[in-house]
Amino acid sequence: MSAQFNKYDLGRRNGGELVTVAVKERANVRLIDASNLRLYERGQRYRFIGGQAVRSPVQLQVPIADHWYVVLDLGGASGTIHASVSVSR
Repeated sequence: MSAQFNKYDLGRRNGGELVTVAVKERANVRLIDASNLRLYERGQRYRFIGGQAVRSPVQLQVPIADHWYVVLDLGGASGTIHASVSVSR
């Protein structure tokens, strides 16, 4: 886990909704539920949807109804992440 990350709280989302993340830099883009976010923040093994964004925007589908977050990091590299996140049904 990277020590520095950006977190976007999407709230409770329904399965099938589409999350669109636009990033200006190459970054790790992860869609994570609340329980896995706690594991991520503690540096433990966690599950997520997504990976390194090589193109923007990235679209990720919410698999089930739950509380979801988008987490962005630079994989340990220094820098600032510039991003926007939106959800559509």
